[in-house]
Amino acid sequence: ASFWGFCEAYLHHRFGVDWCLSPEQSLSLHAGNHAVPTQLLIRAPKARNKVTALPHGTSLLDVRSAMPEVQAIEEKEGLRLYSVPTALIACAPGFYRTNPTDARAALAMIRDASELLPPLLEGGHSTIAGRLAGGMRNIGRNRIADDILKTMRAASYDVRESDPFDTTMANVLLDRETSPYVNRIRLMWQQMRGTVIELFPCSPGQPIAVDDYLKSVEEIYSTDAYHSLSIEGYRVSPELINRVRDGEWNPSADDADREQCDALAARGYWQAYQVVRESVRKVLHGGNPGDVADEDHGAWYLEMFAPSVVAALLRPADLAGYRNDQVYLRGSMHVPPSREAVRELMPAFFDLLREEDDPAVRVVLGHFVFVYIHPYMDGNGRIGRFMMNLMLASGGYPWTVVPVEERNTYMEALEAASVRQDIVPFVSFLASLVR
Repeated sequence: ASFWGFCEAYLHHRFGVDWCLSPEQSLSLHAGNHAVPTQLLIRAPKARNKVTALPHGTSLLDVRSAMPEVQAIEEKEGLRLYSVPTALIACAPGFYRTNPTDARAALAMIRDASELLPPLLEGGHSTIAGRLAGGMRNIGRNRIADDILKTMRAASYDVRESDPFDTTMANVLLDRETSPYVNRIRLMWQQMRGTVIELFPCSPGQPIAVDDYLKSVEEIYSTDAYHSLSIEGYRVSPELINRVRDGEWNPSADDADREQCDALAARGYWQAYQVVRESVRKVLHGGNPGDVADEDHGAWYLEMFAPSVVAALLRPADLAGYRNDQVYLRGSMHVPPSREAVRELMPAFFDLLREEDDPAVRVVLGHFVFVYIHPYMDGNGRIGRFMMNLMLASGGYPWTVVPVEERNTYMEALEAASVRQDIVPFVSFLASLVR
């Protein structure tokens, strides 16, 4: 069902319990990054230093290596990982430069210096201690940094603090927040926002003529629905879109209408669009965009899928809210967070929208982070584009349609942002549509 599920089964079959992933990959997974790596490095005493080729240009490399002590290994979803403290000590210095978001999120999981100090002291790791102290100070955990230095020096080690990261960034991590998922999106947001501000058109300011803006939203409905539904693979035509809008689609009296999934999707989109339009009205009348999105996005989802429940294609329980299962994206190396992580991430996501004062950042990262989290089993792309347009309204930008003809460019840009944290293609793509 997934790359990671296959790896867990395959590695247990080959090595039993005598294996673990590399310290670097362990840190990425602990930090909530489940993207499929190009090559997965496995350590095992009985490994044969062999590359096993897998589909889509990926591979496994098993390296014959001694294992860390049993207490230094944690099993997570069947995968055997270095514990966070052990991985931070064992990882290569370059990890902080090549994977800064993962490294910062992993460092933020450390609650107290006592988690790191025993292995540092026992191993005499003065250079690593200086690197960890510098890393902790980089993310604003000054007390932990000071405790590492003070304790190592008290034990007569010559420790010199060094920052392992190439860059510094504003302290966006909450003092007592240790959720790697929450810290990860806060770090991604901060890392990406400068690029968004640089590349996205400046906000024209909220429109004074609210009714005129809402009328333009209404007028673009047919175009928006056609493209948004077509991007998701529905076979819709302008005629079907208009028939649904005009109330000529009748599942109660027409068996063909009841059985037509495309029409159900079109009807759901129409119903959701009306609710989104009211959300836009709230924002144009001064509502905080993050508050409005938080309060209303559940209603968008309900309206989008209510027709499928009426037609008995979905169970009523499917409207309950955020997903209760893992979801995988066809053709993508990005693996969305677990269902448990979704419950942590969504409040943090809306906090970021509330706190963000730049409309361009709300537009781009509001869309990207929503689909990165993928909180629902279905409809995430459509709701993500609704989110984008609500945030566009908050900055006075026009309602913007993502053309189905640009689907590949759009998806590739989202993939680059999700897997490599490269937001440039996505900002550039959206900017080209808004200009």
